[in-house]
Amino acid sequence: MATQDFVSRLPNDIGGFEAGSVMRTEHVLEPWEKSCHALADVLDFKKLINTEEKRKGVEALGEALIGKLPYYERWIVAFSNIAFAKGFFTPTELAEKMGEVDARYADQGHD
Repeated sequence: MATQDFVSRLPNDIGGFEAGSVMRTEHVLEPWEKSCHALADVLDFKKLINTEEKRKGVEALGEALIGKLPYYERWIVAFSNIAFAKGFFTPTELAEKMGEVDARYADQGHD
């Protein structure tokens, strides 16, 4: 049996697969992306969710979801799933807080 038969690829391991050309573009981070990155740093600093857990959380999303979500959206979903598993908050509590934030944002005249 060949070595490659013993090891399964993780969803984000695309090395060696055929791919088209890479379109290089500059991307200025949106404020929410900067906040997401800062959140990752704080969670790690406070020893709540570390880099390895985040990586495993992203891999756990599976190939289909990883392929559909942009980079920082993967982080957000992974953080949420890890937080749910650790009992930091529930999906319902997160949805309620997101509703509060949406309402506050709308009250400030944003779409």
